Parts: sequence; C-alpha cells; structure tokens
Amino acid sequence: MAEQKICEVGPGTLFVVATPIGNLEDITLRAVRVLGEVDFVASEDTRHTRKLLSHLSLSKPLVSYYKDKEVSRADKILKKLLDGENGALVSDAGTPAVSDPGAILVSKCYEHNIPVVPIPGPSSLTAAISVSGFTQTSFVFLGFLPGQKGKRSKLLLAHVQDQELIIFFETAKRIRKTLADCLDIFGDRQMVLAREITKLYEEILRGSISDVLEVLCTRKEVRGECVILLAGDQSPQAVDIDNLADLLRWYRDNKKSSLKDAVKRVSVDLNVSRSQTYKEALDIWYEERKEE
Repeated sequence: MAEQKICEVGPGTLFVVATPIGNLEDITLRAVRVLGEVDFVASEDTRHTRKLLSHLSLSKPLVSYYKDKEVSRADKILKKLLDGENGALVSDAGTPAVSDPGAILVSKCYEHNIPVVPIPGPSSLTAAISVSGFTQTSFVFLGFLPGQKGKRSKLLLAHVQDQELIIFFETAKRIRKTLADCLDIFGDRQMVLAREITKLYEEILRGSISDVLEVLCTRKEVRGECVILLAGDQSPQAVDIDNLADLLRWYRDNKKSSLKDAVKRVSVDLNVSRSQTYKEALDIWYEERKEE
C-alpha cells in the first residue's frame, strides 16, 4: 500500500505522534516522515523535542505545549490549524495525551472539525503489559497516582475488588511508599514493576508485592519512572459479616492496635478478604478522628 502523504489528508490537520520512550531507534518510519512534513510541532518540552528532531536531521518551528498552560496554548495551536497549517503534537516520551498533555487540544480540534490523525508508536503502558506474563486480557489504567497518601489510598481502595489488571505510573521518589500502601490495601498480590523501559538501565521485577518491595528497599535510591502492574482480585466475592466492625473497634480500643495490625489480625480471625477488612478499618479509624 502506498504511503499517505499529508497533502492527501488535507490542510489544517493535527497529527498525534508517538515518540521514543528511551531508545531513539524505536521511532517509526511514519513518525519520521510526518515530523518532516508538518508545518510546526507542538511540544511538551521544546528542548527535549529539539534534540529528537536534531537526531532525525529535521528542523521545525516548535510551539510549547505543557500541562500548566494547556488551555491557553491549545487556543494558539488551534488558530494555526484553522489557518490551514498542519501540526504534530508530541510529548517528551511515548504517546501524547496518555498521562501527558494533549487531550485538551485534541478535544478542541474535534469541536472545530479539525482532523486528528494518530501516528502510533512507543508506549510504556503496552510495553510493560507485553513483558508482564499476566494472562488477563483486560486492565484498569489509573495513570499517575496522587502524591498525597490519603488521596492515593482512596483511589487504590476503589479498585481492590477489580478482577482486571490494575496498572499505574509512579515516580522513583514515591515508589517504595506506594508499594507499601499497595501491600496494606491489596495484600501480597503478584505484580510486575517495569522501570526505565528501553533505556540503558531497563529493569523488569516480577513477584509478590513484598518481594519487589524488599528488592527496592535494599537500594540506596531508585531511579526512573516506573510502570506498575498488579494482578486483579482473584478471591471469592466478599460477604457481609456482622461483627467485622465490632472486632476492629475492639482491636483499636482494647488492644491499642494500629490500623495495619488490626487489619492483618481480623482478616485472619474472620477469614475475610484483606481488602474488605482494610476498607472497613479506614472508616472506623476515621470515625475515631471525627469524634476527637
């Protein structure tokens, strides 16, 4: 099949172009051609994109398009597209608008009947799934988790009974704390951590949450963004147990147990799923703070 030139698509088109997440050899031939033919490139970080274009022996006008200025920058890019210019949207790495800036601009293009063309390519999400070894065919993608522990725990709790794979991004700075939260909330499920995918220090860790956490805790520091895949809930559906709350309160008030210890003991005592126990315990410990 003959390649489709931009002139055949029509003027005023936005091309959403995936770029390498590490190894520059991963860029597609089509992406190189499109980047060479467009009138401008909208970029998350113009310095980063300029290096990529230089590597490809290309030179294009760059328009800054980053998260904090998405709305105002989108209007500027929209005007160029409405004037008949063709533009490419790129992020620093991977596919734009997937936990990266882009969705607002794409949405505005549809509102103004501007053609949007995907130029698929590298994605840390699909790359991590492909080497995970998990056989589940469906997944829930949470993007980057909140930095605040309370908000992070609330989001994870909402998915404790999901049977699909649970996938999210996390920074190296927070990865150990986040996995500790996952261990408390989900129990010791199987997981995969994919770090620095396609880069020099690429690493894939597979095992239980506690196993992976133990490996990371032996290191002075962890570097690079991480993709986390957690196995879905394979336990029988939780049942209502009348004295679950009463037993949790007893451990809290009489044994002076921490939330973590109470969850561990009660889930064993009553043979209740750890996720159900943890969710109930959070309400009870929060109830105590409200009374104070």
